[in-house]
Amino acid sequence: MVPTHDLLIFAAACLLMVLTPGPNMIYLISRSICQGRKAGVTSLIGVVAGFFVHMFAAAVGLTAVFLAVPMAYEALKWAGALYLVWMAWQAVKPGARSPFEARELAPDSSSKLVVMGFMTSVLNPKVAVFYLSVFPQFISPEHGSMFTQSMMLGLTQISVSFTVNLLIALFASGIAVWFVRNPLWLAVQRYVMGCVLAALAVRLMLEQRRTV
Repeated sequence: MVPTHDLLIFAAACLLMVLTPGPNMIYLISRSICQGRKAGVTSLIGVVAGFFVHMFAAAVGLTAVFLAVPMAYEALKWAGALYLVWMAWQAVKPGARSPFEARELAPDSSSKLVVMGFMTSVLNPKVAVFYLSVFPQFISPEHGSMFTQSMMLGLTQISVSFTVNLLIALFASGIAVWFVRNPLWLAVQRYVMGCVLAALAVRLMLEQRRTV
């Protein structure tokens, strides 16, 4: 079992990931604004289904890697830290675009919305890299089955992402209008997120290698 302290830190990392602009967020916001809340929530069903693909792939693949190549932990640790540094820069770099600047999307049927949400999630590089680099930092052989730990962490990520994305889909229009009227808070949010992501990157760099 993953220790409660580590699970809470991981949940915070998941929250930061879902709040960082990426393909899923931009698609859900655009869909909700252009076609309505129902379309946004329907698309979210597909996005969540895509998360399960990432979770099972990571649970099976990472368990095999940890058992076969112990040094892979170090490689993944540094990959995760560098990825977080990159995410921090994306949040604070000059000219960073707000995800609440919706793209124009034509109306689609419910089935197509689910499929498009699923494909956006499965092909989302932000989610894939998170599972491959940040995810392993919270798994330790001394805490029992690595597959069970992976599933536990995966369900945590899915729960956090679903909750946040559901709120985004339901209130996308109102949030977008609020940020347009209060651009200062958008800048503050970006810099706070960048600092927290950078701090998490430092934590991963200082993490000691875990052994069986």
